[in-house]
Order: sequence, then structure tokens, then C-alpha cells
Amino acid sequence: MSSSPGILERASFGRTWNPRLVAGISLALVFLCGALAGALVMDFGVHNRLRPPSFESAQGQALYFDRLQKELDLTPAQSDQVKSILNDFWQYYRTVLSEGRGRIEQVLTPEQRQKFARLLQEQKR
Repeated sequence: MSSSPGILERASFGRTWNPRLVAGISLALVFLCGALAGALVMDFGVHNRLRPPSFESAQGQALYFDRLQKELDLTPAQSDQVKSILNDFWQYYRTVLSEGRGRIEQVLTPEQRQKFARLLQEQKR
């Protein structure tokens, strides 16, 4: 058998580890692993699938109407009236957003309009 020390014995030979340093490094590594995992989850869009669809989307509107219908126990006649009212509201909402966007774009420079368009696209995600 060889009398030379093993890898682990050589690595720790002559070294004493400060427990506070080991704890600090371990804590930092755990934090960094968590941050990396969170970043990957966000990058793959998992967070978007966990959120309900936007109120502006057709799917979001249908979910909202279904919820009202069930929780308020609407009659068929009430359902038709509420659906009509909600459709009017959503159309009004889209008009207000569009007009507001247009008014903002009127006061911006061409470069600012491009940045504004990019901000609106980021908001939709």
C-alpha cells in the first residue's frame, strides 16, 4: 500500500476552515442557486401560465363572465343582459386605451414613439 495521503487528506492538510466562512459561502451558494432557478423559471414563461389570462383578452373576458354567471346564479335572461353590458364595457375600454395611446404618441418624438411601442409590448407579456 502507498503511504502517500489521499486526495481528501491532501486538500485539507494544513488547513483549518473558519466555520463562519464556510457558513457564509454555503449561504451565498444556496442564494445564487435559488436566484438562478428563479431566473430560469421566469425566462421559460412558467409564471405566465400560473397567472390568469388578462382581463383584456377574449379568454379573460370569458372566464370573468363565467365566474359572474356561476357566483351570481344568473338566469338566462340576466346572462344575456350582463354579457351585452360587459361587451359594451370592453369595447369602451379598448377605445379609451387606443385614444389614450394615440394622444400620448402625438406628443412624443419618433424615437420616443419607438420606445413607447416597445414598453407597451413588454407590458403585454
